[in-house]
Amino acid sequence: MAKLVMFCILAVVILGSATMCVMTKRIMRAATFLLFVLFGIAGIYFLLDYTYLGTAQIAIYAGGITVLYVFAIQLVSRRTLQGLIERVKLSKAMGGLLISLVGLATVLGVLLKNQFINKAADVASVEVPMKTVGMALVGSEKYQYVLPFELISVFLLACIIGAIMIARKEDDK
Repeated sequence: MAKLVMFCILAVVILGSATMCVMTKRIMRAATFLLFVLFGIAGIYFLLDYTYLGTAQIAIYAGGITVLYVFAIQLVSRRTLQGLIERVKLSKAMGGLLISLVGLATVLGVLLKNQFINKAADVASVEVPMKTVGMALVGSEKYQYVLPFELISVFLLACIIGAIMIARKEDDK
């Protein structure tokens, strides 16, 4: 029962922080809310007794990646960030809402068609050894994730380098 209560608290923190991260108009507040989301996900890992993944989540994502985002934000000059409040037209908002609803319907259709909800209950009852989880994260075979992880890290590095280049071009003027 206590685990269910903790999960509900963490879910509310994660969903609330993620919503605020997207909805806030101040970029540093968005980075702070992102930090709360990452800590909440680490809490769920700890709740599932995946202490290694929870620790890695805090050390790598909540610590390293968020600090990297904050440094990238600070590299961009204040002149660039001033006056960035954009007014959203009603037609754009309705278009975004329509696309979101189509995406939700697609996801629900796939879930119901393939009966993922019933299969998830069967999979959740099986305990997976930590060695299997570790091999899935760092392995290079089929259904292992080292290649996507490396691609995402290269993409983040390219974004940071792009931000540095943009900040330098403004300082030259």
